[in-house]
Amino acid sequence: MKRVFGILWVVAFLVGGVGVYLRLATGHQLAAYGSYMPWGLWVAMYIYFIGFSAGAFLLSTLVYVFRVKRLERIGKLSLFTALVALVAALLIIWFDMGHMGRFWKVYTSLAWQSMMAWMIWLYTAYAILLLVELWFALRADLVTWSARPGLSGALARLLSFGKTDTSTRALARDAKVLRVLGSIGVPLVVAFNGGAGALFGVIGARPYWNSALLPIAFLVSALVSGGALLTFVVAFFWPERSSVEHRELTAYLGRITLSLLALELLLEWAEFSINLYASIPAHADAFRLILFGPYWWVFWFMHLGFGVLIPGLMLLLRGREVAWVGTAAFLIATTFISVRLNIVLPGLAREQLAGLAQAYVDPRLSLTYFPSVMEWLVGLFVVALGVGLFYAGYQLLPIAQAKEV
Repeated sequence: MKRVFGILWVVAFLVGGVGVYLRLATGHQLAAYGSYMPWGLWVAMYIYFIGFSAGAFLLSTLVYVFRVKRLERIGKLSLFTALVALVAALLIIWFDMGHMGRFWKVYTSLAWQSMMAWMIWLYTAYAILLLVELWFALRADLVTWSARPGLSGALARLLSFGKTDTSTRALARDAKVLRVLGSIGVPLVVAFNGGAGALFGVIGARPYWNSALLPIAFLVSALVSGGALLTFVVAFFWPERSSVEHRELTAYLGRITLSLLALELLLEWAEFSINLYASIPAHADAFRLILFGPYWWVFWFMHLGFGVLIPGLMLLLRGREVAWVGTAAFLIATTFISVRLNIVLPGLAREQLAGLAQAYVDPRLSLTYFPSVMEWLVGLFVVALGVGLFYAGYQLLPIAQAKEV
């Protein structure tokens, strides 16, 4: 089975690489978005991965800040997942930029009134904090792994930076540093992930986005998707998968994910019901587009069916069985891209002036959008790269090891 997955990963990486070549060689010419729909699949994937990162990090604070003993063993996994997801998010939005080589100018030409500029600085601070916190979380295990032969031992010796102290005092010091860093990270994550919601919410010209609830919804969505991703990984890739401890840990994570999913549904119900009941066209038309438009199946089948109803029933009825919990978490995590697509696209797909779509006719002046082959391939490349980075770290670093190691 591992060989099959390995072959599939290589194929995905190479085929996705074709999309990267096309993006670099032709710019945005092969993309399906245009003047009316300037954002598409890549922006949706960006907030999708950012949600994974923020959610995974916030769950890590349950370990390092709030000292939840039942989750102690997934602390390092949560931090590492957050780091890989952040890399994937920044990479996919980099491909979306018009001039990819100018990304550094945001640091030298900062506009303090720009929400997007603030986001870049928050991401930078978050990336630094993640790297430092992950190192402190791994430090003692890296010292232990330094004695191992092969690549994992060499990498552990390199990353331990000559630190060899694993005394009780050193471990207590590491725990204190982790608690401080985690405490700093909570408002930082709330700021940048809620800020991603605010980035949409402050656009007054797009009534569908212009909601004070959006930053809160982004935070809850991050916890749902991040929690589901971690639950899936723990269920199917954790060491000692036949142990009682593993079954209890998976069931506990499943309950957390189910509770967060219920909260996400509550927020969605509030947003949909209020706007549809008020029936103000500028607001309600985008929600009707989600429910009954050309891509209605994304909401009803991908999101509610495979992302809520089926996994919700699995977690309710088979919440103590590892395979069922892991499968349910996989469904939630993978189908959550539909939630992100239904944030990005409907806000752009409504005419800002009646008759605008008929007034001018051009392929780049369209209110309908479906990702081009090049866009899908670039997205596939980023997913494959993220999976590859995660697998490499999972194998070569003490992210998750058997208890006796």
